[in-house]
Amino acid sequence: MSNDVEATPVPPRLEDLQPKMKLTGTVKKIELFGAFVDVGVGRDGLVHISALRPERVNQVGDVVKEGETITVWVRKVDPKAGRLDLTMIEPLAVDWSDLKAGQIYTGKVVKLEKFGAFVDIGAERPGMVHISEMATYRVEDVSEITKVGEEIQVKVLGVDPRKKQIKLSMKALDVVEEEEVAEADEPNLTAMQLAFQRAQEGRVAAGKGKAKFKGNRREQEDILRRTLATRRK
Repeated sequence: MSNDVEATPVPPRLEDLQPKMKLTGTVKKIELFGAFVDVGVGRDGLVHISALRPERVNQVGDVVKEGETITVWVRKVDPKAGRLDLTMIEPLAVDWSDLKAGQIYTGKVVKLEKFGAFVDIGAERPGMVHISEMATYRVEDVSEITKVGEEIQVKVLGVDPRKKQIKLSMKALDVVEEEEVAEADEPNLTAMQLAFQRAQEGRVAAGKGKAKFKGNRREQEDILRRTLATRRK
């Protein structure tokens, strides 16, 4: 059984290998616990029996044969110990340890519910965009915003690896975009221009204060004159 899948060109050394790197190799030897595969770095890698398929495998020979060319991915590599662990199960694009609040992903909508949409961003489980996180306005029907199969951009709000939950938002991206547009509309001033503008604003405010003071003084003088005139009468 051969996997006709394009793989990354093999690096010349074991030190050049990285986790999740896709390689093409030849099965050199089969054991009860797995298969040894030559990927061209001078050290055969081991595909453990549990890494041959997502489902349970009883015998290694049921999946691969010696001399067969297969596609594998790097699980772990230890150049000092000369150890290379491989897998035939394509790794997740996004591990739980990779997920952080604030990250932005492009994902595919895989399911719609009344309360929101589930989006596949390459993690073990789809994340959920609650209906309240779909737009900056009130959304009555999820299908008005998106549909199954559509690719959308989302922002990670929170992650709970224990519960296998990923909270996503579409609205958060709209808010950021609006803020960026508002900032772009503001003129870009140099430090000197900004200082001059503030000085001008200060002078205007001081001028208004003086004018108000002068106005009050005139009013007081008028009242005093009227009072004296009344007493004279």
